[in-house]
Amino acid sequence: MLKYLLSCVREYRRPAILAPIYVTMEVVLDILIPFYMGRLLDYGIGLADMGYVVRTGLLLVVMCVLSLGFGALSGHSAAVAAMGFGKNLRHDMFHHVQTYSFSNIDKFSSSSIVTRLTTDVTNIQNAFMMTIRVAVRAPGMLILSMFMAFQINTSLALVFLIALPVLGVGIVVIMKSVHPIFRRVFKTYDRLNQVVQENLRGIRVVKSFVREDHEIEKFDKVSNTIFKDFTKAETIIAFNAPLMNFCAFGCMTLVAWIGARLIITTHETAMSTGQLTTMISYVMQMLMSLMFLSMIAMQIILSRASGERIVEILEEKSSLESPANAVHEVADGSIVFDHVTFSYHRNAEKPVLQDIDLTIHSGETIGILGGTGSSKSSLVQLIPRLYDVREGRVLVGGVDVRDYDLESLRDQVAMVLQKNVLFSGSIKDNLRWGKADATDEEMIHACQLSQADGFIREFPDGYDTYIEQGGTNVSGGQRQRLCIARALLKKPKILILDDSTSAVDTHTDAMIRKAFLEEIPDTTKLIIAQRVSSVQDADRIIVLEDGKINGFGTHEELLETNTIYREIYESQTRKEGA
Repeated sequence: MLKYLLSCVREYRRPAILAPIYVTMEVVLDILIPFYMGRLLDYGIGLADMGYVVRTGLLLVVMCVLSLGFGALSGHSAAVAAMGFGKNLRHDMFHHVQTYSFSNIDKFSSSSIVTRLTTDVTNIQNAFMMTIRVAVRAPGMLILSMFMAFQINTSLALVFLIALPVLGVGIVVIMKSVHPIFRRVFKTYDRLNQVVQENLRGIRVVKSFVREDHEIEKFDKVSNTIFKDFTKAETIIAFNAPLMNFCAFGCMTLVAWIGARLIITTHETAMSTGQLTTMISYVMQMLMSLMFLSMIAMQIILSRASGERIVEILEEKSSLESPANAVHEVADGSIVFDHVTFSYHRNAEKPVLQDIDLTIHSGETIGILGGTGSSKSSLVQLIPRLYDVREGRVLVGGVDVRDYDLESLRDQVAMVLQKNVLFSGSIKDNLRWGKADATDEEMIHACQLSQADGFIREFPDGYDTYIEQGGTNVSGGQRQRLCIARALLKKPKILILDDSTSAVDTHTDAMIRKAFLEEIPDTTKLIIAQRVSSVQDADRIIVLEDGKINGFGTHEELLETNTIYREIYESQTRKEGA
């Protein structure tokens, strides 16, 4: 785990190294200050030597200023290193997530990934800052203070050693008790984010069905679970403070009592007042160091659970990768399904697609029809290799899709989904997802083909109109036409329309299909539709039933030979006639 995390320090290694160096200098000065204060009391004030008082006083002022300076430098270096570490960690996680296949993303929910990119990274970032600063200061202060204390009086220094095993056992017990609770809490955070995301995405549905109270109840249930778990964890951690205070005050009382007796009974021959003052300062420093160490231990408990969750993201290997000697050129838009069997899970009892065997020629327009659950979308998702087949092969341009460079293959396959997404930004920004350097003329032409140019020009800002996140400020039909235009800008060899004209009227649908026929004749077009009218002019039509090909032919051939197609056609024709 540490290997993955520390590799994210990278260009911030210098401040990460400087921070502990500055802290070490600060610690050395903080250790010397009590020593010289004790000498000031014994040899300056005690002997009424003003020269010594002035010299030592000036030395103490210089050391205090230097200590302050080194403290500020260490704080700045630690902040830069920690924030940079967090930035790199988020970058690496997000970049790695982009390489995931759909099956990898299915393994981690989107809410869980968001929590790991935010809350978990913040925990690790804070732990890193504490480690390179406090984790250096506390042990250094503890060791040097103890060394100086033994130099002054061994018997008094031994008092402090009594507290060490008590504190050590207490901290270990607390750490072991709260770690599993924190792991459980972060999983609950994932559920909380999921509830919030679902509510915000579906807020129109929630309000239309008057389900606000149900959503509030669902949120409160998860929130209360977090409250209970965190309360339990913090209750256990809270034992750390009274344990620390007990040891601190106990040590202070014993040192003061024993030291005072030594001064009085030996008339300051065994110990002077200045030495007792210095000893008390060192004891306080040792106890404060232990307190900081216990704080570090608590932060490590919290961050350990977060670190494990982050490493899970970084260690996850994509189930789909480009081969070593990948093919980068897609020859044409021909598609062959060679006895393909597919299921989303390897251990699934029944495959989603079974023994699909068909050939589609480059430039053909293929309609795909079938009832709900007939695996129409699953079929086309195999073409850009969003999933791998379980048996058989899918060939594009005469090459197995598994032999292509993934980016090259997907760059030649454009998909327009029924629920395609628009991103926040202008219409031009969204269109340029299809082609980053598209000119205004190219965008206008693509929108004319998709029948989007008309409504865009009706907006006050035209193509510069701002689109809200998810395209919520445009209608479903407008959103679909913008997505079609975006796909056309790619100038792909294969265009897949997955029920992507369901929200437009039949006239607009017909105009879009006519534009495809005239403008992109060499592009292979696969049109998934619910309406027979959307596919009846296709070169051939695939009829799917329960993951199998039930029929494959022209509109006229299927009307004569395929019962399912004929029934769909007749039922829709009757509805239109009525």
